[in-house]
Amino acid sequence: MLTLKTLSKMPKKDESQAKEISFTSEIRVRFVETDPLGIVWHGNYIQYFEDGREAFGRHHGISYLDQKKHNFSTPIVKSTSEHKLPLRYGDVATIKTIYKDSPAAKMIFNYEIYNPQGQIVCTGETIQVFVELDGDLSLTIPPFFKAWKQKVGLLDE
Repeated sequence: MLTLKTLSKMPKKDESQAKEISFTSEIRVRFVETDPLGIVWHGNYIQYFEDGREAFGRHHGISYLDQKKHNFSTPIVKSTSEHKLPLRYGDVATIKTIYKDSPAAKMIFNYEIYNPQGQIVCTGETIQVFVELDGDLSLTIPPFFKAWKQKVGLLDE
């Protein structure tokens, strides 16, 4: 039986060893994204995460269109966000999108959104799984994704 005492003695996984790649992009806050107080409504940060993922995918050659070309989609199965400071209408925000490598058939992205002053306003994470366009969940890494991971240096040859 596992107890808190035995868990504390178990070796911890060294997360600093996890391979990752990132891309930084910018968005301008639109009027429609703000609430009556003039600040970005919290639900719009999920859209900013998607903006970051799309920019990351185009830059690193793993866009949604690339995935569709290989008969896959990657729906989000989990998303989290933590809000630190507000963004306001007209702000140019910086989105750092970080792909965290995983041995599983999924994609994990972390996000850092910064205001024009360079302060972090929101952090988050999304997890996406591979689903064939006919609806079947892929339990193994699709060959095109494995090839991409090798190309960008996430897998040893």
